[in-house]
Amino acid sequence: MPQVLGSATLETMTTAQNRAVLADAEERALRAAPAPAEEAPRPDGGRDGPDDTAGSYALEARGALRRVAGLSTELADVTEVEYRRLRLERVVLVGVWTEGTQADADRSLAELAALAETAGSQVLEAVSQRRDKPDAGTYVGSGKAAEIRDIVAAAGADTVICDGELTPGQLNALEKILKVKVVDRTALILDIFAQHASSREGKAQVELAQMQYMLPRLRGWGESLSRQAGGRVAGGGGIGTRGPGETKIETDRRRIRARVSKLRREIAGMATARATQRSARDRNAVPSVAIAGYTNAGKSSLLNRLTGAGVLVENALFATLDPTVRRAQSPDGREYTLTDTVGFVRHLPHQLVDAFRSTLEEVAAADLLLHVVDGSDPDPLGQIDAVHVVLQDIDASSVPELVVVNKVDAMSEEDILTLRRALPGAVWVSARTGVGIEQLRDIVAARLPHPDVEVDVLVPYDRGDLVARVHRDGEVLRETHETGGTRLSARVDGGLAAALEDFAATVA
Repeated sequence: MPQVLGSATLETMTTAQNRAVLADAEERALRAAPAPAEEAPRPDGGRDGPDDTAGSYALEARGALRRVAGLSTELADVTEVEYRRLRLERVVLVGVWTEGTQADADRSLAELAALAETAGSQVLEAVSQRRDKPDAGTYVGSGKAAEIRDIVAAAGADTVICDGELTPGQLNALEKILKVKVVDRTALILDIFAQHASSREGKAQVELAQMQYMLPRLRGWGESLSRQAGGRVAGGGGIGTRGPGETKIETDRRRIRARVSKLRREIAGMATARATQRSARDRNAVPSVAIAGYTNAGKSSLLNRLTGAGVLVENALFATLDPTVRRAQSPDGREYTLTDTVGFVRHLPHQLVDAFRSTLEEVAAADLLLHVVDGSDPDPLGQIDAVHVVLQDIDASSVPELVVVNKVDAMSEEDILTLRRALPGAVWVSARTGVGIEQLRDIVAARLPHPDVEVDVLVPYDRGDLVARVHRDGEVLRETHETGGTRLSARVDGGLAAALEDFAATVA
């Protein structure tokens, strides 16, 4: 009869086991520590230190597994520890640094930590390794995988998250070595999208992306699902292994392919409805402005500040997935639409770009793009480059762009001066405090497409509907009230100019 232990006893045993594993790992690391490097002799008989002529520093960097400090998300309040232990996964982050600087690698891991927290996990450790390219077999190499296994065991983690997209072979090999669940950056972002999707279209798009990611990564579990059993048996791999092969996996693949086809048909139907809505706005000659940018840059806050939309605002990555369209008005009275879109991120999974293409078409069809940048981020220019990569993927790079640097209230004067030199045509605002919002309204109004037909008409007072249309859809240059009606000089589109044609002859 198994004995049932209380939570306090189990916590004590787990802590003791973790300490024992940590002590054992440290002892083995001390025994395996290399001897000090031989110093090169100087002409005067002294010593200069290690000889670096053969690239010993680079060799040392490649051979080291560097722990990244400051990414732990453990709580200081011990009263919440038991709750978080039950609610959150305990993860270790692993990064491979192949290009850029060490600061770039640390920023990438910090972003991965934020993604992991958004997904609902607790970051215990973060390690990175310098390599020319990720190891084809295990992403980090078999030796470093063994070191990470010790770190995972010592920290008591149950999941490892890699800062990159793993191949099916790398994923399988790492799980066999680490003995815990392994998740890559793509699966992590897909999981966040699955948690935040609320509309029918958003859920279908996320499910399609997950299915496309899952299809090449299906694999059998256990020896009974292996294609070939061990041993030399005449006629195949032995009893129970002949016949149709890995039936369970093939069945799963067929089901996934069928589900992908159905989701594509559903999303195509939703895209048709969205295109119909856009065409209705085009017929009414309503200019459209799309808000795009890096995730958590403040796009929804800016939409709320400009239109009072009341969209969810949360200090979290990918809080908004479903596009929100709101009507706004320029200072001169012209109406236009503002569309809040899904946020972008570095190395956005191509499955998501493909699945969300119908939603992202709102950006490609806009008359003006407000590219919102988080000015308080350590690398705002890197965020801009990441957004431009996605804009090129969805054929939206030709849309006129206005860079809006947000969160200036959280920036230092030095950061503002540095970024002003890099972004000379940008608008500087704070969606939280309202600084710069009126200037942004004026610039948006000036950048909107202007009607191309200029009219000078006298509209009778009983046709106030036409005067309202001119104010709503056109650009009023001059307006006076006379005995016979309202005298208007304005720029309008061709359809409205035709409706006003009868009143042009009555001009005095």
